[in-house]
Amino acid sequence: MAPDAPARGLSAEARCALASALLCGLVLGFFWPGVAHYDSVAQYQQVVSGAFYDWHPPAMARLWSLFHALGWQGQGPMFLLQTALYWTGLGLLAAALAGRGARIAAIAVLALGLWPPALGWQVVVVKDGQMAAALLAATGLIGWHRLREKPLTIAATAVALLLFGYAVLVRSNAIFAVAPLAAGLLAPWRWRDWPRRFALIAAVTLAVLALSPAINRGLLGAAPSGAEGSQAIFDMAGIAHRAGPAAVPLLPPATWRRLEAEHCHSSILWDKFSIGKRCDYIQQGLAGRPRQEIFAAWTGAIRAHPGAWAAHRLAHWNATMRWFVPWHFPQAVPLARSEPNPFGLASPAPRVAAFDRFAGGLANSPLGAPILALAAALAVLALARPGQSIAHSLAVPLALSAAAMELSFLVVSIAPDWRYHLWSTLAAWLSAILLLTAPLPRRRARIALTALALVALTGLAARLWLPQIGDDYQALMG
Repeated sequence: MAPDAPARGLSAEARCALASALLCGLVLGFFWPGVAHYDSVAQYQQVVSGAFYDWHPPAMARLWSLFHALGWQGQGPMFLLQTALYWTGLGLLAAALAGRGARIAAIAVLALGLWPPALGWQVVVVKDGQMAAALLAATGLIGWHRLREKPLTIAATAVALLLFGYAVLVRSNAIFAVAPLAAGLLAPWRWRDWPRRFALIAAVTLAVLALSPAINRGLLGAAPSGAEGSQAIFDMAGIAHRAGPAAVPLLPPATWRRLEAEHCHSSILWDKFSIGKRCDYIQQGLAGRPRQEIFAAWTGAIRAHPGAWAAHRLAHWNATMRWFVPWHFPQAVPLARSEPNPFGLASPAPRVAAFDRFAGGLANSPLGAPILALAAALAVLALARPGQSIAHSLAVPLALSAAAMELSFLVVSIAPDWRYHLWSTLAAWLSAILLLTAPLPRRRARIALTALALVALTGLAARLWLPQIGDDYQALMG
């Protein structure tokens, strides 16, 4: 009896904090030293060489270089950082919910951290994991104060702003998620404020998109890599495929006809056009062209052929949202081993492979589809009553963040990797957990559940009916 007495004396908040710390330790031990993705290896090369460029986020590489300068080599420090931030955010949110008596919701928050597709990709040391961890930590910190009905301190605000800023810099499209999240969390959300709040979100988003190249190249000292041209090339190829070789006069019609003859077109991912791949003649043909000329041709082709562009973007959005796709669709299974590299970036123990296969199966299923997370976020927005519930006032910005990020892929996206949806998935289901802590209007709740079931069932039907592609990258490259 005596050994159990201290545990019984712990508050609900302390038990959640302890559980979160234990889960963090277990994850670190099971997956150590984390998995180095292909992008991770490219960034670590910059860390070792000291030459930074902006294809991958220089903010992450610069932070990594600080650990490297202190003698801590490999991906271990970045894995430790993102895992600690991940579980700190979840732990703070769970503890605050438990303190309000919402113990089932608190358990659900911690269980969400163990959801295999999310956890499997969160242990990969890559920008998506860094972004999700930073935003979870900021959400947990603010939620800890809001749910306990305490004012947000200056120190907590400063830390949250630092985390939001890092998340913005660590992914080129992160602002679509960060702007609505920060605007809704830093000040309590009220629907009557939505015109001014949305105007602020739009203004901040546009400003960040405009200033990001200057920050990356000026402040962070990254050399330009031409990364911003990949979206234009991807879309122009899609337009030329649908509207004909004369639709994009930036390159000769013969080039676009070659694209068709060699089956280079893809509305799923742009990689076929990258240098060194079999269809790189598209990018080679644009070498040396001024960026303004490429972007003018891109926007001009969209204006001239909006239907072709929309068809291309919708096809891509369906692929990246994994709605009407085969059961085995590439880039969903988390990596169990690090990319081969000359820098000594090691892999976790072989036991991780079985976990990742299981996680990949769930990620490939309708339950793991980003479209289901988007549907959940939209349901939260339809059902939440932030003026009547503190938990709902936190659920709304999380749902807005998830929805804005997922809808942004309609316009800005060139690949279907599941990891791109890591934050959106976590944010959507966190918002749903917060939503369920207060009573809901029954009729609207039934409609929302029906819509969720319809999305899941149509996704299941597509997976059972469509021919399989395979799980690996080469299956997409053809």
